[in-house]
Amino acid sequence: MTDLAPHELRILVAVDRDRSFTAAATALGMSQSAVSHAVRGCERKLGAVLFERGRHGARATPAGAQAVAHARQILHLLATLAAETRSAAREAADLTGPLRIVAFRSAAAHLLPAVLARLTARHPGLEPELRIVREIGRGTAGEVADGRAELGIATLDAATGQTSSPALPGLLAGRLFTEPYALAHPEGHALPRTLPLVDWDENCGSYTRDWWRSQDWIPAATVYVEDDTVTLSLVAQGLGMSIMPALTLLGAPPGVAITALGPQPPTRTVGYVTTPALARTAAVRELIRELRSVPAPVLSV
Repeated sequence: MTDLAPHELRILVAVDRDRSFTAAATALGMSQSAVSHAVRGCERKLGAVLFERGRHGARATPAGAQAVAHARQILHLLATLAAETRSAAREAADLTGPLRIVAFRSAAAHLLPAVLARLTARHPGLEPELRIVREIGRGTAGEVADGRAELGIATLDAATGQTSSPALPGLLAGRLFTEPYALAHPEGHALPRTLPLVDWDENCGSYTRDWWRSQDWIPAATVYVEDDTVTLSLVAQGLGMSIMPALTLLGAPPGVAITALGPQPPTRTVGYVTTPALARTAAVRELIRELRSVPAPVLSV
């Protein structure tokens, strides 16, 4: 038998989460030896070493990280199977249980609150769990691929409609809207394009690269921060200007003015990422339906 039982999947997830056989055993109400025995059994069944054991605890190997990602997804599907079956038996349309969502900050702040309010008004038993993940590297798509979320709000490649993260096989992506970039600058400044550039890590240069290169007025960034809210605060204090997408600019504080970047500004495509299996679950289907009803953000410039 090479199939893993649900209790074995839970053990793998716990060891990966806690980075320790002992801590995982405590969390699961088991002995450390029982957890170690179970992990060895999983490794025999799968034919791969799943965790590196050492003085600093347990760290998943590449094979182990893949196994844990699948384990998280399978455990969620098992929970969904039970919830949706009970709902069907009662002939009830209400959805129940947790729904894990990851999003970059501006989507979490300005896109999801209204969506989740409508969703939970129809399904009071649904328990959304929203976590902010920086859209850098594997970003929100990586969290879905690793089984830590059922759906992620992500930035997508405008041409392909796929996630901009490094290749993550097995994901399903869908476009929601395309938003323009605009110039954020201190209110009342006569020549905002002459100001220093303030930029931040998540600014999606890959989507604006061709446009950016053709603009001889944009200087190299003199101030570089990790967060778009800090960028807006610096701009509000007169320390520079920034080029930012509409969703971020919806949260602009007093003192920030917004100016259009011309008739054909750079744009960013925002969408969702899930897996084909999760997309068939009722909760994720309902969430996607609500997301698709959201219009693109509009700026007053």
